[in-house]
Amino acid sequence: MIRKIFFENFALKAAAAVLAVVLWMFVVSKGQTEMSLSVPIEYSNIPQGLEIAKREVKAANVVIRSHESLSKNIRQEAVRVYVDVGKAKKGEGVFPVRKDDVKLPYGASIISIEPSSVKIVFEETVSKQVPIRPDITGSPESGYYVKSVEIKPKEIVIEGAKSEVRKIGTVKTEPIDITGLTEDFDQKTGLKLPNGGVRAKVDKVDVHIRIVRGSR
Repeated sequence: MIRKIFFENFALKAAAAVLAVVLWMFVVSKGQTEMSLSVPIEYSNIPQGLEIAKREVKAANVVIRSHESLSKNIRQEAVRVYVDVGKAKKGEGVFPVRKDDVKLPYGASIISIEPSSVKIVFEETVSKQVPIRPDITGSPESGYYVKSVEIKPKEIVIEGAKSEVRKIGTVKTEPIDITGLTEDFDQKTGLKLPNGGVRAKVDKVDVHIRIVRGSR
């Protein structure tokens, strides 16, 4: 008896179930919108003593879904993509880019992310001491000239990936404009480090420029 009740009008019941699922999906998806974002890839848990020397991919294409009312307030910087490289070793390695490693704003869900993995080359961290060269722009007032330029400290220690550090012979300061000066000038100025992950132990130096009357 129970079997007969269950199978009676089975096709009709199955169609009703499918329709219910479709209607549910329609209701859930109504008002939803998707957006595609190019998000810079960030790396976490870099082992001590190693540096990222080369990476083929710098950003991931992330497709997210949210309600229309929320999507208007979603900023690209609110979406973050992290790749865990805690098991990295010197040389080349391939690391997965997982949906679970994407940080999303409230009310958003991730649909897809590409690429699914990234290839990274790691090198050992090295350091060396290099001199600082002042970048002077402009000229003093007519009848004056630069007698001397003093920098403290005169040298700094830089560190980073071996292949990048060995390219650097000197580090320049940010531009120092002396246009129209008639007297000594003191300034604390920043350093222009090359792109590529090279860091310095200090980020500013003291510059003293002596300006005197006369001609060279």
